[in-house]
Amino acid sequence: MNLDFSTRASYLSRRLRLTTLVRLRWLAIAGQTAAVLFVMLYLQFPFAVGICFALIAGSAWLNLFLSFRYPVNHRLEPGAALAVLAFDLFQLAGLLYLTGGLQNPFAVLMIVPVIISATSLPARSTMALGVFVIVCTTLLAFEHRPLPWYPGVQMTLPFLLIAGVWCAIVSALVFTGVYAYRVAEEARQLADALAATELVLQREQHLSALDGLAAAAAHELGTPLATIALVVKEMQRALAKDDRVADDLELLRSQTQRCREILQRLTSLSSESEEHMSRLPLSSLIEEVIAPHRNFGIVIDVTKTGGEGPEPVARRNPGVIYGLGNLIENAVDFARTRTSVTWGWTDSTVEITILDDGQGFTPDILDRIGEPYMTSRDARNNGGGLGLGLFIAKTLLERSGAQISFHNRSDPGQGAEVRVVWPRTALEGNFV
Repeated sequence: MNLDFSTRASYLSRRLRLTTLVRLRWLAIAGQTAAVLFVMLYLQFPFAVGICFALIAGSAWLNLFLSFRYPVNHRLEPGAALAVLAFDLFQLAGLLYLTGGLQNPFAVLMIVPVIISATSLPARSTMALGVFVIVCTTLLAFEHRPLPWYPGVQMTLPFLLIAGVWCAIVSALVFTGVYAYRVAEEARQLADALAATELVLQREQHLSALDGLAAAAAHELGTPLATIALVVKEMQRALAKDDRVADDLELLRSQTQRCREILQRLTSLSSESEEHMSRLPLSSLIEEVIAPHRNFGIVIDVTKTGGEGPEPVARRNPGVIYGLGNLIENAVDFARTRTSVTWGWTDSTVEITILDDGQGFTPDILDRIGEPYMTSRDARNNGGGLGLGLFIAKTLLERSGAQISFHNRSDPGQGAEVRVVWPRTALEGNFV
């Protein structure tokens, strides 16, 4: 995945859909209206009903303005989304001020805009909104109108209880905000990585189809080229005594013949290698994967560990070829001098093991290996990274039915070991 693709995907994932905010606000307006009417009509508690309805009407007016001003599929810029969520917080803080401050049980709803921000906005915006919530709840702890209660009776909670409510709101704010941000960030990274996986697989499939395109081109060009050759031959017969064009006609005939030979080679290449390109034994598959990595100063040993029954013969799968190639490339990058590839099969399984003589995996990397956007295996090693490429390889191989395990070799500090195991039926059936 290139940088532009990653940047665009990350940018789009952090733009909150306006329709989502509008619908959530309508839900909040309905809940606020129902709560005010219940307290006013059923409980008949005295409080500033008019001002409360004015605040609710302001939120409804903003919803109507946004709905008519922007299309349904409009996505807000982070700054605009932050301003809208800040308005929601201000409106809710105003309602709480009129109805008892932190004594009001609905004070816990102050954390909702922060959770929304954590799932869709940058970390700075979420932190700014969190600070705003803490400021508002602190002010509401000291400054607010009395909690609506029975006429002639004023409900006053101990300050220690109010402080406990404040601590609970702040704790819930921090915990849920961080949790929601981490979950959403991991989901964004996973979505970007899966999109990159599809792009890689599409590219590999495109490359695999080039031989078929060459054969099709050779077939389509064969007929007009044969016509040109026939016309040149007739012209040579008719103008055999004309020395002015004899050399040009001979040159045209020779170049036409050369074009026909090129097309014949393309056609024969496709037909002769069609079986090799479409179906190949496991040994040929491994050699095809290893070949691009032999000239990097690292010895690659290939060892067959034996097999029961005939060697598996499978159809080429770009995803599996890319996945195995990435694992071998990582082994070559981190090896000191030697990388080993052992392979074998039984009646029920096919196994490929890749080993290197590098530093191996550090314990923290071994626990998280295969996650997208992970850093290098060992910061002291100058080898390549183990992030998105390894994630793509692991995803493609597991999609083919393989089970992948990552270990350090039995002797500490003697390198890493990656084992890929397929059920034989899954491997052969996956390529058919």
